[in-house]
Amino acid sequence: MRVGILGAGGIATVIARTIERMDTAECYAIASRDLEKSRRFAEEYGFQKAYGGYEELVNDPEVDLVYVATPHSHHYACMKLCILAHKPVICEKAFTMNGAQAKEIRNLARVEKVFVTEAIWPRYMPSRAMINEVLESGIIGKVQTMTANLSYVISQNARIMDPKLAGGALLDVGVYGINFMLMHFGKEIERIESSVQMTETGVDGSESITVFYKDGRMAVLTHGIYTRSDRKGIFYGDKGYMIVENINNPGRIEVYDGEDHLLKSLDVPPQISGYEYEFEECRKCIEEGRTESISMPLDESVYMMEVMDGIRRDWGLRYPGED
Repeated sequence: MRVGILGAGGIATVIARTIERMDTAECYAIASRDLEKSRRFAEEYGFQKAYGGYEELVNDPEVDLVYVATPHSHHYACMKLCILAHKPVICEKAFTMNGAQAKEIRNLARVEKVFVTEAIWPRYMPSRAMINEVLESGIIGKVQTMTANLSYVISQNARIMDPKLAGGALLDVGVYGINFMLMHFGKEIERIESSVQMTETGVDGSESITVFYKDGRMAVLTHGIYTRSDRKGIFYGDKGYMIVENINNPGRIEVYDGEDHLLKSLDVPPQISGYEYEFEECRKCIEEGRTESISMPLDESVYMMEVMDGIRRDWGLRYPGED
């Protein structure tokens, strides 16, 4: 599978390093608005083609799949460009800037019958099933509460602080906490309450989100851009608890009883970076003629964006250019 990447920033580097170690995918084309930047990137990571415009890459007949690695604010336009060129596309999280854009992309992809999915990597990882198997086994009893956190020191990055680029903690790291919750607690939500600390530039810097479920369960999520958190997800049951190390790329799952005795410790399978799972699923889906991912169907991406829209609405946070 020959992969083309739109954008030559940090995430593109991680993706390129992953693909070059895969047997089923190939670094084929890179596109940046700066042709020289594309050429340097192509030379460093072994891409065959370097383009100075996104349009050139999506119109290259040799590209089998496009990875959108641009800022959040550009995802909608980049995906639309790919869909209209009938080019399969996987887009970096968050899927779009808001729910309205996500709906448009979903509807257009279905009309044009083009494969589109979101690159929210934990959705594709083996750890997802491993965590759910522990929860369903009943080993920690009836689970009533879960917590999850994800914070990195990223406030120094201009993109993160820029409202024009849909910056802030929610769309960059909060998307992982919410996805983690939805993967393991589901969507039967009654209400969401949250608190936020805004930055001087007008985006969210730190937040606490409490989600109340219709059956009485509760999830508490915290995200931020100023500090490094332990990134743990913890599920609390009436017989014990489960700790997941690193919610956006789980490495170990530990299960304890009600007296803090370790019952089992599970390591996830060895991996290149964790991103390879999403590419392998894309390859299989495209080969099978599917237009949506099994692990992250488009309705899920729309739902995710609508949940974050509601949270931002409570904060009064709107990005420039939003209708």
